[in-house]
Amino acid sequence: MIPLPKDFTDRMRKQLGEEYPDFLRALEGNPIRGIRLNPMKTFPEKEVYQSAERIPWEKNGYLLAAESPAGSTVFHEAGGFYLQEPAAMLPGALLDAKPGERILDLCAAPGGKSTQIGAGMKGTGLLVSNDPVLKRAQILSRNIERIGIPNALVTCARPEQLASRWKNVFDKILVDAPCSGEGMFRRSPESRLEWSTEQAAGCVKRQWEILNEAAKMVRPGGRIVYSTCTYNPEENEKLVLRFLDMHNEFEPDCFPIPGEANERFYYTCYPHQVCGEGQFAARIRKKDDEFDRAAHQGAGMKPDREMIRAAGELLPEGPEANYLIRNTLTHVPEIPEIRGICVIRAGLHLAEIKGRNLIPDHAAAMSFLSCGGPVIDLDATDTVRYISGEEIAHEIKGWTRIRYHGLILGWGKGSDGRIRNHYPKGLRKDHILTDA
Repeated sequence: MIPLPKDFTDRMRKQLGEEYPDFLRALEGNPIRGIRLNPMKTFPEKEVYQSAERIPWEKNGYLLAAESPAGSTVFHEAGGFYLQEPAAMLPGALLDAKPGERILDLCAAPGGKSTQIGAGMKGTGLLVSNDPVLKRAQILSRNIERIGIPNALVTCARPEQLASRWKNVFDKILVDAPCSGEGMFRRSPESRLEWSTEQAAGCVKRQWEILNEAAKMVRPGGRIVYSTCTYNPEENEKLVLRFLDMHNEFEPDCFPIPGEANERFYYTCYPHQVCGEGQFAARIRKKDDEFDRAAHQGAGMKPDREMIRAAGELLPEGPEANYLIRNTLTHVPEIPEIRGICVIRAGLHLAEIKGRNLIPDHAAAMSFLSCGGPVIDLDATDTVRYISGEEIAHEIKGWTRIRYHGLILGWGKGSDGRIRNHYPKGLRKDHILTDA
């Protein structure tokens, strides 16, 4: 086992006092796994995961056995659940997303907290999921698609870029700030080698900048949840208390803690106290005042009537195509000004225009808003073949959605007694499990 940094252990000994030995023993134990079921998708095997111990702050969260192969199953690929460490579910739970709200997840990759927020919104309102690093934003976009969230705008921008355009736009903002990562020391021991007091000090500077930009974008009366996966008070409560001291327009927003009598507005998860890894979360509120919310703008070109009609025939129960972004027909919720911002995903991608043809988008199949049209059910053998990219023998003609145990997997196109496979090449797997 990689040893813990001495500067870290010296600080934690002072920070925890008599609890330090218990903390140290916990760090040398096995990491805790968690699973968050997607409430917008149903499949019979859900009951297998629901039989485990529930995570106290997330109604859809359960502990997951260390040996569980859940991440290698077709139910994972179809968006039936998201694998997420239990303590990491706390910030999203504190944000308490509701349908119809406008919510920003400012540092969102790889997407665990965004998909948790999106599930709470039930496909209505606007979720902006942002990450300033392009590769991470692309992974974030894929997870948004897999879980089936139809009302997300995925962007790749620095917080200050967004704040310069989006004043008083959001009802709620999650700032899951980049940090020194001490909470990952058990799950990812190699992270111990990257830690230093200088690195932590650099994180404090960046966290302060990000939180101050977020403050500009939340509306009066709105909520910010600030979180990290570290134990360092300089990155956690001291930073939030300093922010409140310098921003009179914000106040603490207290919440109950499982197992404690009193409410508080910040909380640190320690692995010897909770069933999870390290996590800090604080909740603050912008005081009420009169304000004008930023006007909403369009995302791109309006498709012509013929395009809208064709998309409606292809996806008879889907939402109407209302924007054309490059060559993709999409349904985009009302969004703020996005000129000059790198957009990875805009709402629900419905279909790609290829010459005179429309190719249904994988996102339209995965969305928990039904798009209608034919569906065929596969057995376990054909499901494995489909996920690997093979064709399937079937007499159906035209575009059809492929389903296994109640979960849509993607698209196929039938002709001449076979279904040509349109499962995205980048998602195909040679080995997949078809039971829980």
